[in-house]
Amino acid sequence: MKHVFAAALLVCATAVFAEVKVDTIEYKDGDVVCEGYLAYDPSVTTPRPGVVIVHDWMGNGPFSKKKAEDVAALGYVAFAADIYGKGNRATNAGEASQLAGKYKGDRATLRKRVNAALTALIATGKVDAKKVASMGFCFGGTTALELARSGADVLGTVSFHGGLSTPTPADAKNIKGKLLILHGADDPFVKKEEVDAFKKEVGDVKVPFHFVEYVGAVHSFTNKAAGTDNSKGAAYNEAADTASWAEMKKFFADVLK
Repeated sequence: MKHVFAAALLVCATAVFAEVKVDTIEYKDGDVVCEGYLAYDPSVTTPRPGVVIVHDWMGNGPFSKKKAEDVAALGYVAFAADIYGKGNRATNAGEASQLAGKYKGDRATLRKRVNAALTALIATGKVDAKKVASMGFCFGGTTALELARSGADVLGTVSFHGGLSTPTPADAKNIKGKLLILHGADDPFVKKEEVDAFKKEVGDVKVPFHFVEYVGAVHSFTNKAAGTDNSKGAAYNEAADTASWAEMKKFFADVLK
């Protein structure tokens, strides 16, 4: 489809913004301490659907935390995961490339780390464990897909301009939920060959998926910090950002109903 556009928990800090309350939460993957960000509507006291949100290659920071607040405002319990571990955040593209490359090169550790975030979200007691989904941006999209490939009990997975390749495509057979892939049609970092391989990977085992391409959009089309120069390969696209968020909302309304 194409659209054309010209674990133990430690609450460390708490704040309230409008109808959304946020908690900074420490959790562990083995001996590694991670720092996640929980956002939810405090007026709802019964368990509700939850969403794990995975950051881009910069690490769990303002961008992913804001996305968690936005998802919580839709009525879900949102948890911005920390893949790199507490205190490990990129300050520039070089550091981001090293951090993301470390985990993309070790998919077993990546899957273990994102599953720890899923466990931490459920451990809050605010979530219906049978109604959980995941989503991610760029590196986070890759990670959310690896969570699904690991066989995690997630009903849906959303990738925003994420990498689609995996060293173990046969693991698509482990995917238990539906997939929504939101892709910049002009993304130079996720080429047609990678897209085609992904479609074959999930198609061969009949995983339900919906693939949406945004013509004129490149990598990072949801992130305003990427600027607006498509020639750099990564750039914000307001139309694609708005339309992809609407697709995500419809998808979660379906799989988490």
